[in-house]
Amino acid sequence: MKHCAGQIKYLIAIKELLDKGGTVRCVNISRHLGVSRPSVSKMLRCLVNSGLVRDDFCSSVELTEEGRKAVDEIFGIFNETYIFFRKFLKLPPDEAHDQAVTFITVFPQDTCERLKGIVQRTMNKNK
Repeated sequence: MKHCAGQIKYLIAIKELLDKGGTVRCVNISRHLGVSRPSVSKMLRCLVNSGLVRDDFCSSVELTEEGRKAVDEIFGIFNETYIFFRKFLKLPPDEAHDQAVTFITVFPQDTCERLKGIVQRTMNKNK
C-alpha cells in the first residue's frame, strides 16, 4: 500500500458504506468517521488527485478502477487483521474494527503482511 493513513481510513469508510448499499455521499462519510463535512471534502479532493475517487463527488462518491484496486488491497490486509483482533484477542466487533484500522494505518506494510500470513496459516490449521 502506498497510501497515507488518512486515505486508508477514508477508503475503508467508502467501501463499508458501499457495502451497505445505496449512494455514498459526503454526509454519510462524515457520520461514519465522526469528522466534519469540510474534512471529508478536503480528503475526497486528495483522493481525486490521487486517482482513487471520481472528480464529481458532490452528489455521490464513486471509486475509480484504481480506487477499487486500492480498496481490494487494503481489505486483503484489513480482513485478516480484523480476524486477529476479533477471534484471537476476543475484542468486541467495534473495538476489533477500530484496532484493525489503527494497525494497518500505523504499522509498516510488511508487518501487516506478516500478520496476515500468520492469521491465514493459523485459520487453515484449525479447519
